[in-house]
Amino acid sequence: MIVCAGKSESFSFAKPIGIGLVESAITLTRLCLQELPEHFLFVGSAGSYGEVPLLDVCVSTRALNLETSGLLGQAYSPISPEIVHFSPFVSRETFPQVSVNSSNYITADAAISKRYLEANCDIENMEFFSVLSVAQHFNIPAFGLFVVTNYCTKDAHATFLAYHEEAKKRLHGLVLDHWREL
Repeated sequence: MIVCAGKSESFSFAKPIGIGLVESAITLTRLCLQELPEHFLFVGSAGSYGEVPLLDVCVSTRALNLETSGLLGQAYSPISPEIVHFSPFVSRETFPQVSVNSSNYITADAAISKRYLEANCDIENMEFFSVLSVAQHFNIPAFGLFVVTNYCTKDAHATFLAYHEEAKKRLHGLVLDHWREL
């Protein structure tokens, strides 16, 4: 099953699951209970913490849920912030494998982006931690396919808007070329 966030990031071949951690977890759980998919491919845009260039394509089976307050030592959580999942469909030779941080907030500070890099996060996407969490719960192979639309700096939103349509075109072509059968 191919899934995406939806709304401005919808694809004809993907089921929308909602934006952010909560909507995506609820919708994906409902889909699992109704259809019990054999696997998930999540497709979406991502912000780069600085090392992955704009419009690069990357894949992931590793998601983190790190918040800025935790990085700065201002908060803690008893919940594990990391999921490493499995998927037989990920080709490490074709696309770089990255670590994806998920939060309901978009990073817009270059100094904070560097802290995420130090915590071994490469990119951020609001839904991916939920996708891997649900997939792990139901023991469903899953991975994410991302195109970078922006750097996580003060210009994050403007850059996202400038590159979003091109990112969607790339995702569309990649899925149809490589993962149509999912």
